[in-house]
Amino acid sequence: MKIAFFSTKPYDRIWFEPMGKEYGFDIRFYAVPFQEETISLARGFDAVCIFVNDYVNADMIQSLYDMHVKAILLRSAGFNNVDVKAAEDKVLVLRVPSYSPEAVAEFAMGMLLTVNRHIHRAYGRTRDFNMSLNGLMGVDLYHKVAGIIGTGKIGQAMIRICNGFGMQVLAYDPYPNPKLDVEYVSLDEIMSKADVISLHCPLTSETKHIVNSNTIEKMKDGVYLVNTSRGALIDTDALIDGLVAGKFGGVGLDVYEEEEGIFYEDKSNEIMRDENLARLMTFPNVLITSHMGFFTKEATQAIAKVTLENAYALENGLPLVNKVGTEAAK
Repeated sequence: MKIAFFSTKPYDRIWFEPMGKEYGFDIRFYAVPFQEETISLARGFDAVCIFVNDYVNADMIQSLYDMHVKAILLRSAGFNNVDVKAAEDKVLVLRVPSYSPEAVAEFAMGMLLTVNRHIHRAYGRTRDFNMSLNGLMGVDLYHKVAGIIGTGKIGQAMIRICNGFGMQVLAYDPYPNPKLDVEYVSLDEIMSKADVISLHCPLTSETKHIVNSNTIEKMKDGVYLVNTSRGALIDTDALIDGLVAGKFGGVGLDVYEEEEGIFYEDKSNEIMRDENLARLMTFPNVLITSHMGFFTKEATQAIAKVTLENAYALENGLPLVNKVGTEAAK
């Protein structure tokens, strides 16, 4: 099988290159993102392999179909970046539903601890031998209420971590897991009662801007908000308004609504033209990272393994257990 691999970073090759050779795949690595301007590079390949910020619209699906490309291999769990409906009966979409839920959940808790205890600010100060504690006071997490939105595998891992901190955990999910030992409540109750809100749901038409001006107004003053899922779960304009109003104790964002073309790239020598992102960076109680919650040795190895297993199943007519269909996309 010939695979065109887009948005390649050096760390992608660590696992994909040797594993691909074991499978006998011919993988061509491209540093450029997968977009309308680069789709011609997929000609002659059986599949394209893309990442979270490679967006595939209906026109691109048609182009892949015309070039006889059989599949889109997502090296991620989320698939909101692909027009799944347009792909039906034309191009298969295969994803990695689970790699290391603990990696993302651990990172989410790390973000919470950092913004709560101002570790990022303390690090900057002490590098300059400023040992003052002024402005660095946090709060105990013990006995605080953690609101977990989304109780898939990552949400479940976050619940276990919060339980370990002695927090009271409330959860919201439109499809509650009856086997999960957690108290499910309404979304409104999460927003009004939680001291900490952590987002672990997929991005769908129902969850887009689940955090907005109305839900922010319902939150406790001094609430902590963490998002390691998808940027568009949060209405950025509403978030900024809430920050200006002093609503939040701290905000940790590993994802951003308009991160395409910015995250995973070095923009340090450029003017940041995204005004909302630039403004978010000015708040001392906001921590932003570049969609790296998944980025552990174990998780990246698992992503490569499952992605290539998907390709192997396609090539050999085996059941496509990780196929994304229109039902899943609703």
